[in-house]
Amino acid sequence: MSRFRILLSDVAWPDTQIEQQLCDEANVELVIAPDAKEDTLIRLAADCDAILTCWGTITDKVIAAAGARCQVVSRMGIGLDNIDVDYCTQHQIPVTNVPDYCLQEVAEHTIASVFSLGRHINTYNLASKSGAYDRSVTPPLRRLKGQTLGIVGLGNIGTRVSELANALGFRILGYRQDMSKSVPGVTLVSFEQLLAESDFVTLHLPLTDSNHHMLDSSAFQQMKSSAYLINTSRGPLVDHSALAIALEQGEIAGAALDVQEPEPPDLSQPPFNDPRVIITPHAAFVSVESLIALRLSSVQNTLDVLLLGESKNTVNF
Repeated sequence: MSRFRILLSDVAWPDTQIEQQLCDEANVELVIAPDAKEDTLIRLAADCDAILTCWGTITDKVIAAAGARCQVVSRMGIGLDNIDVDYCTQHQIPVTNVPDYCLQEVAEHTIASVFSLGRHINTYNLASKSGAYDRSVTPPLRRLKGQTLGIVGLGNIGTRVSELANALGFRILGYRQDMSKSVPGVTLVSFEQLLAESDFVTLHLPLTDSNHHMLDSSAFQQMKSSAYLINTSRGPLVDHSALAIALEQGEIAGAALDVQEPEPPDLSQPPFNDPRVIITPHAAFVSVESLIALRLSSVQNTLDVLLLGESKNTVNF
């Protein structure tokens, strides 16, 4: 008989073979929810010792349904905005994440976005395929080496972006909450200075109540008219209505949005239908290698708490 039961709130890939194998080896039962509706999760959580989630919203009601049995809530990912972490902390329930599985992928996607925007690759592609095989369809191109990349958020991913950008010869400005922590090759400045001086502004920070829509109309007005925005973090960091207006009024030159609000966005509406905006479907973290690492690590985090009493990736204690 299994010692513990783990509730998996949602499945973001074709199968659960990796998750099932790890649980079987540990003699732990994996309970897969048929959907991630709150009522469904409340019903199933009552008989489980842990909750494992990818995109499912784990509310205080879901966690409370598990009661004293709930020993851990684990995220299959980095961000924690779909988990009521405050409730878990108040009730001494560890919350874990996987902070390092996709550092390279997101950093590569960010740099690819810089090149696509800065070299007008998307614009040339669309124009050429529509019959306008003409270099003059874009503003004059500038050499990327020596341009200024502003990184908002210098955690694991932001730091990796800075390493790649340094190798390419960018001048790098950074803004982080704790300005006392330096990063090699990055000049730490205020958020306002970063916006004013950067040719590319890239966001790499978790979503919180305090930074919701931090890229708003005021922020866009402080940016160069030739600057670009890149967001591979969370859609609600950007006020997309304000972005649409900023593009219409020429306050910035374009954007690359791997995350949007909502997801999926209405691609018939601005700013998402603007040819100066590159849209990708929340794919920056994806590779064969990163998804395997994510699945292995998130299940192992859960098992570590259940079987050993702790996980190295606990975020709230």
